[in-house]
Amino acid sequence: MNTNKNIVLDVLDKPKSTQWLILSLQHLFAMFGATILVPYLTKLDPAIALIASGLGTLAFLLITKGRVPAYLGSSFAFIAPILAAQASGGPGAAMMGSFLSGLVYGIMALMIKKTGSSWLMKLLPPIVVGPIIIVIGLSLANVAVGMAMNDADGNYSTAHLLTALVTLGIVIVCSIYFKGFIGLIPVLIGIVGGSVFAYTQGIMDLSKVKEAAWFEVPNFYIPFVSYTPEWSWNIVLIMVPVAVVTLSEHIGHLLVLNKIVDRDYMENPGLHRTVLGDGVATMIAALIGGPPNTTYGENIGVLAITKVFSVFVIGGAAVIAITFGFIGKITALISSVPSAVMGGVSILLFGIIASSGLRMMIESNSDLGDKRNLIISSVILVLGVGGAAIHISDQLEIHGMALAAIVGVILNLVLPQEKAKEIKAVETIQPKTYVS
Repeated sequence: MNTNKNIVLDVLDKPKSTQWLILSLQHLFAMFGATILVPYLTKLDPAIALIASGLGTLAFLLITKGRVPAYLGSSFAFIAPILAAQASGGPGAAMMGSFLSGLVYGIMALMIKKTGSSWLMKLLPPIVVGPIIIVIGLSLANVAVGMAMNDADGNYSTAHLLTALVTLGIVIVCSIYFKGFIGLIPVLIGIVGGSVFAYTQGIMDLSKVKEAAWFEVPNFYIPFVSYTPEWSWNIVLIMVPVAVVTLSEHIGHLLVLNKIVDRDYMENPGLHRTVLGDGVATMIAALIGGPPNTTYGENIGVLAITKVFSVFVIGGAAVIAITFGFIGKITALISSVPSAVMGGVSILLFGIIASSGLRMMIESNSDLGDKRNLIISSVILVLGVGGAAIHISDQLEIHGMALAAIVGVILNLVLPQEKAKEIKAVETIQPKTYVS
């Protein structure tokens, strides 16, 4: 039983029909901007991303027995790996990698159920996950700036840059000066406001919206129908290590949700069920051609502000998202948003991702004066941002974020923490020698 007396609707409370639609739309708006940005950047279909988001959320609610009010949307952590997988083996390879990442979640869920979660916490401490999250944000910085500065042909455009700056300004103003629900949807407001400005600059074409039908079935990208899946260790090494980051993100979201809803979801329904739900959502997305899914902090924020914890409201948002995926004019409108607008939004979002990794390290009191921690974080950052790669064969390589994640986990396991502290203690006593 929830002891929070300020709640409007508890987890299993069903809203009145007059409230249901409005409450569900709030969650849809909160996730909308970020969820459509991922397919926009990875050249996937935004309509399928919306449908995958809705189906994944419904699957998550089912697997967690309707006890965890969490919405799942497109994962930013997979943007760079999807682009790398597409370059390596086409869109089918990216979907195969996404499915395998979801499968890793399933394996992790079984291991957590059998052995508990303490081993996972030791495998993925903040000193490993924080720098990896920073890498995710910084590795996408050139993508955001390129979209903001250049036109469709890749040439510098003052109109595009001005549009990106206006969009960025709108998002910043909404984030800083607006409270309540408006403060939770600055990305969506920025996209709308930036698109209006882009239209005045003559860089937004709405002809496709006029031509699109109201009802339209998206081009689902289904294995053995649209393409033949092919196993590749290269794709595994590009995509699967990202699960290291998203698993940590999942646990973090669950702990925040525990405090907001006043329940211990780690115990009931259990971390194994929530992890499995996240993994199944990602596999569903991969099977229809959408980006991998993850729990959304934006929607957790909506729960905190509205005190509406009802899973029926979350489920309603999922159903609306699926419906939007079949409305041709909405998907055409999303596709018509200029790259400059998305670039302006991305400048802030990717920076926030990097900053959240730094925040994780600060809040967990990760001591960078400790040589062990300094080594782990430094190696992860340079390997990830620098795009380092290990070429094993013509068909197999480990690079970028995947390599950084693997090396970070290995360093955390093999570097002796006690000895590192002893070395630090000795250095504070003995004088240091400098070479001129």
